[in-house]
Amino acid sequence: MFALSELTAPSERQSSCKLLKPWWEVFMDYLVVLMLLVSVLAGTLLLSRDRVLCLPLPSAPSNRSLAPPSGRRTNLDFQQYVYVSQVCYHEALPWYSRFFPYVALLQSLLLLASGCFWLHFPLTSSRIEHFLAILAKCCESPWTSRALSRAARLDHARGLQRRRFSLDSGTDSPLLVRCDSTSTAATSSLSSLSSSGQDPPPQAGRAAPEPPRQPAASLDGSDGEQARGLFERVRRFRAHCERSDVVYKVYIAQTVFKVLQFLLIVSYTGPLLGSLSFTHTCRPRARALTGYSTFQCSHVLASVLRKLVLAYLGLVGLSGLLGLYTLCWICHKSLRQYSFHCLQETVFMLDVPDLHNDLAFLLHMADQYDPLLAQRLSVFLSPVSETQLLEEGVERRWGAERLRSMTSCDAQGRRVLQLVALPRLPPALFTLGQLDVLKLELMADAKLTAQVSSMAALRELHLYHCPAAVEPAALAVLQERLEVLHLTFTQAAEVPGWVYSLHGLQELHLTGRLGCEGGVGRGWAMASLRQLRHLRVLALRGALQRIPAELAEVAGSLVRLEVHNEGARLLVLTGLRRVAGLAELRLQGCRLERLPSALLALAGLRSLDLRHNHLRTLEELLALQHLRRLRSLRLAQNRVLALPASVGVLRGLVLLDLSHNQLQSLPPALFTLRRLRRLYLDANLLETLPAEVGALALLAELDLSGNRLERLPPELFSSCVELRCLNVAHNSLCSLPPGVSGLSRLTRLDLRGNSLEELPLEVGCCAGLRGGGLLAEGWLLHSLPQAVRDFLLQPRPRSCSSTEESDTFPAFSTSQWCFLSAAESQI
Repeated sequence: MFALSELTAPSERQSSCKLLKPWWEVFMDYLVVLMLLVSVLAGTLLLSRDRVLCLPLPSAPSNRSLAPPSGRRTNLDFQQYVYVSQVCYHEALPWYSRFFPYVALLQSLLLLASGCFWLHFPLTSSRIEHFLAILAKCCESPWTSRALSRAARLDHARGLQRRRFSLDSGTDSPLLVRCDSTSTAATSSLSSLSSSGQDPPPQAGRAAPEPPRQPAASLDGSDGEQARGLFERVRRFRAHCERSDVVYKVYIAQTVFKVLQFLLIVSYTGPLLGSLSFTHTCRPRARALTGYSTFQCSHVLASVLRKLVLAYLGLVGLSGLLGLYTLCWICHKSLRQYSFHCLQETVFMLDVPDLHNDLAFLLHMADQYDPLLAQRLSVFLSPVSETQLLEEGVERRWGAERLRSMTSCDAQGRRVLQLVALPRLPPALFTLGQLDVLKLELMADAKLTAQVSSMAALRELHLYHCPAAVEPAALAVLQERLEVLHLTFTQAAEVPGWVYSLHGLQELHLTGRLGCEGGVGRGWAMASLRQLRHLRVLALRGALQRIPAELAEVAGSLVRLEVHNEGARLLVLTGLRRVAGLAELRLQGCRLERLPSALLALAGLRSLDLRHNHLRTLEELLALQHLRRLRSLRLAQNRVLALPASVGVLRGLVLLDLSHNQLQSLPPALFTLRRLRRLYLDANLLETLPAEVGALALLAELDLSGNRLERLPPELFSSCVELRCLNVAHNSLCSLPPGVSGLSRLTRLDLRGNSLEELPLEVGCCAGLRGGGLLAEGWLLHSLPQAVRDFLLQPRPRSCSSTEESDTFPAFSTSQWCFLSAAESQI
């Protein structure tokens, strides 16, 4: 069984292919049909009535030339006449008289096949079918009608404006001033309408203004999605077709073949036309049977065949002339380029790009059928048309209510909105006056307009692969209000130029390829930072080869510098000497093997973070004794084998992070750092903790997890009375020493992953461990008495709760930053 669609599909495809057939192709098809009819008629006559009649001729001429004509006996019977006629039909009659219908039929079929070969050739048929399908979708899309009607209105308004200007240009009355101002307003409104897609407003200078037009109804969701998908489909088909010109070449080859076939038919048919005669002399080898050697034969269909051949040659001649005309048309017009210049002058679409190769050729062929088809396709080739569609879709789908519902609050209580992969910024975004943080991701055509001034609370902006454009009025607002900017990009050239003019910016975070290719000497690809006069924090995340020298331009205000090099080696650090006023420095993932000597120039440094590097030795710690303000030192995620005794010179340290290294022992000098409050030694190879740890009387947080400790010194519990957090998880502890109850401020104790058999009852005396502060295995907790367990399960009172101190450089408010900036300028 087969479906009915299988029968209707060929007819539908044939009707759609008519769009690509110019008038000469259609004319040639009709001529081929007539040639087929001529060949079929000649073949029918040949099969039904074709024969010859033969009479014998005497061997010697007769002398009775003056005698009246009379019959002559031949002594031949009927069968002998039939035999002679059949023999003479094949021997005396020319082959063209006998096989002309078949030759004409073959030639007609060959012309018929060559006439539509380019539509069915495997390399071209897929492109042609795809083009016709896209053209049909473009004609049926509601967006096509809207775009063309809008363009027609704009063109009509432009014509009215031109006529009004021509009428008023010859007068100098006061009306001229009013008309000139009106024309100027109309011109500006037309220019704005060409980008916004709205109707021109009524002019104030008219005596009788026209009633305002009603705005066209916006497309529904399905029509808008279909139009957006059609834009993408047209874009991909254009990129595919413009790479080659196979359709154009096949059509030229087909036309040349038809012209050569015409020349061939005319060349051999013309000479053979003279062989189509009515009488023929036949000399069959039948003298023994008939007694005659020569016969005179007449061809019954000779005159009819001659007329049919002449008609056939006329049709072939017309077809050949059309083929020559096609070749001249191909040579005269540049069919591999298609320009919408005439269309631009007609419908005010100035942005439709020119087309090339196969797509241009197909449009040239479609123009011969109907020029309006290219006009409908141009709607989906126009960037302005696509922009208008995207604007309508964004405005319809992303209203103010939806944006407010997507707004969330972060840990600091700020209102945050994140928009991902939108074609452009929704107009309703600028109505969110309470928004503090705006995050834009993967938006290729984002533009901040002057309406950003209504976002009074906006202080932080994130641009993730979003090269946003900023209008001058919006830039003035951002220069005044924006404090924090996060930029993520692939190449430094993608960073917008307006970023370097934000003189009020306090924090700048750059993530991407910051280095230039071509060597160490050109290791910075960003522009000048000179205008960022109030920049306090600069974070660079990318593959840098050197500390950029441009930091000297903001050395007077820069307080914190972060370099996350993502595993690339940072070769040159001499640029640090130009920012001697740094208070916090982070060099993470830079593959540093030793402490940089450039740190000695940072006399005011308070926090140093060198995590995720390749440090093996810390012998240069002795040189850091000149950094008398150093309070925080983070050396985690390195390869440090031993901690030198020179660590004791860092008297002012409050935080020391040596986690995730390869330390096997701790020097006594470490415990001379009397101000140390946070000590992180987790994920090392420590087997013992020296008793000198009791000298750290101010220690509030100690992390010893992930080591090989088998016991803890009693001095830890008797002397470190300020301890609030103790983590000894994943060690080899068998028991806890007495004196746990002396840690009255302890709020967190982690004992998981050890070899403890029971918990001391003294843990019940630590009131701060209530509410989940004690972390241990369930069976260990059940080893405690029921009263102690109930006490530990009670919620922690507010008076006992304490907030952890910040381990980073203290954050200042805007007023404090301004005060510090004024103080530095006075100094």
